[in-house]
Amino acid sequence: MSKALLRFIRLSPTKARLVAREVQGMNAEIALASLEFTPNKAAKVIAKVIASAVANGGYEAKSAIVHSCRVDAGPVLRRFMPRARGRATPIRKPTSHILVEVMNQNEIDTLKTSFKNSKKAVSKVAQSVKSAKKIESNETASVVNKSNQTKTSSTKTKQDDSQKKVAQKSATKTNKETKASSTTNPKTTAKPKTTKKDEDK
Repeated sequence: MSKALLRFIRLSPTKARLVAREVQGMNAEIALASLEFTPNKAAKVIAKVIASAVANGGYEAKSAIVHSCRVDAGPVLRRFMPRARGRATPIRKPTSHILVEVMNQNEIDTLKTSFKNSKKAVSKVAQSVKSAKKIESNETASVVNKSNQTKTSSTKTKQDDSQKKVAQKSATKTNKETKASSTTNPKTTAKPKTTKKDEDK
């Protein structure tokens, strides 16, 4: 892969990107031929950058492919135009950086295979992470279920203990009431009735 970079060219990056998108992925020879007949200032500049990238890599224009053609925004030159009544309107002169990468077909094939392998490795890692998360979630769910079961059993035992205490209290109350009633109301012994005849005797 060979690169060519042109910096601080007086071009609007938005206008240059329109041409760069058309050239990207094309054969270098076809791209140079098409740029020769495009009526745009950016076309001539991008054609020069592609030709220099092909020369830097020592490729032939027939076998070289434009892998990427990127246009980045550079600094903006700010100027002012004097107008009526002491006013001034701003003028923006944009600049751009053009980067072209040229590759051979074999290099592109190796890049694709490496990209596929990296995708497979990433998917394997993602699957292992998902399985680990599932195991952790199952473990946490089992722990939560156990804690809930222990809580329910403890609440049941507490309820049973409270019911037993209430029953014992009620039994003691009834025993106390029966004892108190027996002490306050003793059984009176029935005396034999005496008649007048018995008194005279």
